[in-house]
Amino acid sequence: MGQTIYKILTAEQLAAIESGGPMQAPVDIADGYVHFSTSQQVQETLAKWFKGKTGLVLASVNGDDFGPDLKWETSRGGDYFPHVYAEVRQHHIASLWPLDIFDADGVPLAPGDVTRSAEPSAKPGGRT
Repeated sequence: MGQTIYKILTAEQLAAIESGGPMQAPVDIADGYVHFSTSQQVQETLAKWFKGKTGLVLASVNGDDFGPDLKWETSRGGDYFPHVYAEVRQHHIASLWPLDIFDADGVPLAPGDVTRSAEPSAKPGGRT
């Protein structure tokens, strides 16, 4: 897969996607794009926004599928995050992982095969 990017979903959001709806969280609707993370950003995203939450899954998609609708924009800590300005649908999902292992603080842990993956080469700034 080219530019693998990741989205954390609740069970309800995944069910909506599986029923034919777009991939979206309330923050995506409010901001007008779908927020994603890279392999090296997923764990920090989980710690910041998903501590104590259960029933989550991690979805991977190929950012190349979105062409110019994938934009790398600065966010948390000045790092570049992948944002998709297009509908993301079930057929875009390459892999799903249940996030059912937690650290001592109740933060879901991203799978090691994800966090050990390289950053997409298209990400600005060359951080890997």
